[in-house]
Amino acid sequence: MDILLATSNRFIRPSRLVEKAIKRIEERGENESHTMRPTKCSSSKPAQTGSIPHVPEWITETLNGGSLRLVDLHTGINGWASPPGSVFSLRSATYFTDKQKSPGGDYLLSPAGVDWLKSTTKLENVLARPDNRVAHALKKAQSRVKSLNSFIFAVNFQVPSKEPYSCVFYFATEDQIPSDSVLRHLIDGDESFCNERFKVVSRVVEGPWVVKSAAGSFGAFVAGKTVRCSYYRGDNYLEIDIDLGSSAIMRALLRLSLGCITSLTVDVGFVVEAQTEDELPERLIGACRICHMELSSAFVVDDSKKPLGMMGSAKANDDDDEV
Repeated sequence: MDILLATSNRFIRPSRLVEKAIKRIEERGENESHTMRPTKCSSSKPAQTGSIPHVPEWITETLNGGSLRLVDLHTGINGWASPPGSVFSLRSATYFTDKQKSPGGDYLLSPAGVDWLKSTTKLENVLARPDNRVAHALKKAQSRVKSLNSFIFAVNFQVPSKEPYSCVFYFATEDQIPSDSVLRHLIDGDESFCNERFKVVSRVVEGPWVVKSAAGSFGAFVAGKTVRCSYYRGDNYLEIDIDLGSSAIMRALLRLSLGCITSLTVDVGFVVEAQTEDELPERLIGACRICHMELSSAFVVDDSKKPLGMMGSAKANDDDDEV
């Protein structure tokens, strides 16, 4: 199934959206070795298609500008990719009648990049930081009176360690988010609503059997019911910080996973859980595939020193290596 990216008034294929962005990056000579091909499956055709809009320059910049690079969906290593939504099983249109799930397909938001960060203290509300590369890219665009309706959605997985890590997933849209949508309800909802409805779906694509077995119980979970979550809102963003260290079971799973992280490929998606008939079928907010990541590729955030560049920026990391 070709994946569709749904906006408020049209559908586009996110794999082709990302491909267009990569093409622009390649033309600037910034992405010679890491490319992503459009995902194709022959099982069925999309229910609806539409014109592919111009990819905003600020999203093109953020897609491959982080320390965790955009890589090939099937062969990439130490990077992230955009998986087909059909790999996730979500509540179908008849779920409350027959408890059946169906393959996810269309994304509500476009992928905008992934940051792998390490700091001396737990990183919180990263989109509010003046050195956040994604927020900065949008701010630059809006200073030129572009992308004025853009909205960023970020999920920050806080990984407990002597030097805490954060894996931050970014998604964005250029369109107004409908006021009656479940995504808008999440954006505007209070902590109680978010704790009850924000769901993480995941699957281990590649990795040791023991990790696949242990991770199976967390294939889909409502984040606020499992771990401690914090919600940060700005004029044009919502960030959800997920403290993985707040659950003993999750800490144990993390220790197991980090021990073989270079052999792991994991798909992670985000959903607003449907709890009424009119909220069905469930829709993916967005998803990313993390491919054989290396702990050492993390961008080091040291607030005791003057930043050398944007937080998470691959260029800043390269500059730091040269010092």
